[in-house]
Amino acid sequence: MNTKRLQRNVFLLLLVSVTCAFAWVMSPFITAVFWAVALALLFHGVFNRVQILLKGRRNLAAALTVALIVLIVVTPAILVAVAAADEAARFSLRMRSGEIDFHGYFNQIAAIAPNWVPTVLERFGITSVSDAVNRLSAMLLQGGQFITTQAVSIGQNTVIWVINLGIILYLLFFFLRDGDAMEALIRRSTPMSPEQTQALLGKFATVVRATVKGNVVVALIQGFLGGLAFWALDIHGAVLWGALMALLSLLPAVGAVLIWAPAAIYLAVTGSIGQAIGLALWGLLVISMIDNLLRPLLVGKDTKLPDWIVLLSTLGGISLFGISGFVVGPVIAALFMAAWTLFNQARDEILPEHDEATPQPPEIAATLPLPDIAALPEVTAPPEIDTPQPARPAPSATASTTGGDVRQ
Repeated sequence: MNTKRLQRNVFLLLLVSVTCAFAWVMSPFITAVFWAVALALLFHGVFNRVQILLKGRRNLAAALTVALIVLIVVTPAILVAVAAADEAARFSLRMRSGEIDFHGYFNQIAAIAPNWVPTVLERFGITSVSDAVNRLSAMLLQGGQFITTQAVSIGQNTVIWVINLGIILYLLFFFLRDGDAMEALIRRSTPMSPEQTQALLGKFATVVRATVKGNVVVALIQGFLGGLAFWALDIHGAVLWGALMALLSLLPAVGAVLIWAPAAIYLAVTGSIGQAIGLALWGLLVISMIDNLLRPLLVGKDTKLPDWIVLLSTLGGISLFGISGFVVGPVIAALFMAAWTLFNQARDEILPEHDEATPQPPEIAATLPLPDIAALPEVTAPPEIDTPQPARPAPSATASTTGGDVRQ
């Protein structure tokens, strides 16, 4: 029978099916969609200012905002990536040719190492200092080969990168122009209360802005300062090392120290003690302080996430989603915490209340209803019934004759 309940169930099934099918079709471009949304949220204020200057012409304002993003974000990123890939290829060739001999550098470090170093290495399963040198040299050689492979892969996949970039910029135009209408549609379509929808959408926008703005700004500053120090010290591949420091700066509590600290040790081993001390002081007092000062202000203040959650969610996001994970991970963590906060606030409405006290048996006298005395029928006394009394027997004649004095 074609009932309203059947029609509703069929419609809901159709809605879920077409939504899943649409998500499946869009899955190859999910990264491009995400970065288009992130850039739209980040530059929405710029778009509003440009729109005001253009007296409400949204199409032109969106086009000019996209052009500005290409000029100040995309073009410098492409130039730095190309230069870093070129230096990575050269660095790998120098390692293979023997011009850069990490094995010799580690042997120099082992020669001046204290006597307690072999004892510590034995705890980690390393039998001797030479064994540690061989392992580190092999790791660095594999790392160089990996960097070279990735650089070649980026060069071979240039067409794919260009297509994804074009999709991001194309979607960015529409997200800037129609962002307000899309937000209103999401608010109306989400099957939650307006307060809950507002809280989740606000948290999503806040965390995306904070992570992109904070992490990228900190990474760019640290990468620039580190590359500048390497260039001043005449260390080969300053652009490459600066780019690597910028990428590692996306990881909280790790940062660029993984690059500049080994470089300072290398300078000390090769005899450049003054340069080693200068690089160490620059890394500790400038590069690391940038992370300690700016990241809490730009990221932690807006996201309101603990540092350990930011670290774990960033690492997990990068392992699952690649470079986009430094934003996706904290966003998922923030939405998780916001959703549970809303649940705690609306627990009484979502879950029925339960009395945790032990139930007591009710008193019968208190629960029985009292009768209405006025409504009861009047009780009358039963009528009297005359019952026959048994007759007394009359005295007999003998009794009267013999009833004289017995003593006679």
